[in-house]
Amino acid sequence: MKRARLGALLICMLAACALGLGLAGSAGAAPTRPAVQVPSVQMVVFDCPGHATPLVRPKTFIISCADDNIYLSHLDWTSWTPAVASAVGTLEMNSCSPSCVAGHFQAYPALLIFWGSALVKNHPSEHAYKEMTEILTGTRPRYYDYQTHKWVTYPITQTSALLTSPGTYTPGKQ
Repeated sequence: MKRARLGALLICMLAACALGLGLAGSAGAAPTRPAVQVPSVQMVVFDCPGHATPLVRPKTFIISCADDNIYLSHLDWTSWTPAVASAVGTLEMNSCSPSCVAGHFQAYPALLIFWGSALVKNHPSEHAYKEMTEILTGTRPRYYDYQTHKWVTYPITQTSALLTSPGTYTPGKQ
């Protein structure tokens, strides 16, 4: 009988200690605070002046806005982050031979990278990529350079400034 009382007393003491430790642990815990809501930023890109709709992971991207004679198509995005966006796709370029009206589009494998970031005017939750680099991974097109009056080969890489808001493009001013 003494053993049963001793066992019951021991179980009660252990339970009391455990309960005391549990209450002390929760009393010492830091109070919870509501999480601070950080506004999410949507990365966008603009392809041509006058196209007011920002693009997110576009399937096509126009490079030559005046006549659509150069654009990237079949874009498969491998990254779209605030730091960089990258895609594999196809550069579609009008041969303009014998003229741009009578020319044919030819396809060249390419990589497209958007980088840099700027706030979109009047859209605080949107940031636009500022720069674009296109990299041709296969054969490169030839085109007629009207400034030098010679046929030249398209460069392997080419970097250009992008629009950072809808509107007109002024080189050097974004």
